Amino acid sequence: MKPGPELGTSRNPATPPPATQPEIVDLTLVEPVECPCGWARRAFAASPDFPGTLHLTQISLDAKSHYHRDHTEIYVILKCDEDAAIELDGQLHPVRPLMSILIPPGVKHRAIGKMEVLIVCTPEFDAADEHFGDPDADRP
Repeated sequence: MKPGPELGTSRNPATPPPATQPEIVDLTLVEPVECPCGWARRAFAASPDFPGTLHLTQISLDAKSHYHRDHTEIYVILKCDEDAAIELDGQLHPVRPLMSILIPPGVKHRAIGKMEVLIVCTPEFDAADEHFGDPDADRP
């Protein structure tokens, strides 16, 4: 078996790899960016072989309720406070580590409590698709 590159030497996630090649991204090396939930490290945005992005997100206590018109998200709870929850269209749902939540477009959501979440977002994440009003009132 031929050894692969060490994770610390993985490619820059902003540089697209050749098409149809496996990709390894060390999320600890990705610069975090501020988002409505807290801080996110985003990977695979430039990948020609994946129609979405992967986010390792640190949820802060002041996460803002928002929705997406086009994005579908899957949250995988990695770590969370004992009393953590996710609010989906105004309803609270308790969460614990290794639970996953599918959030379709138009569902207003926010995480409540400190947590670390892995988010799969399709299509590729676009900050212009983060909306903070009422999804029903905001429809064109």
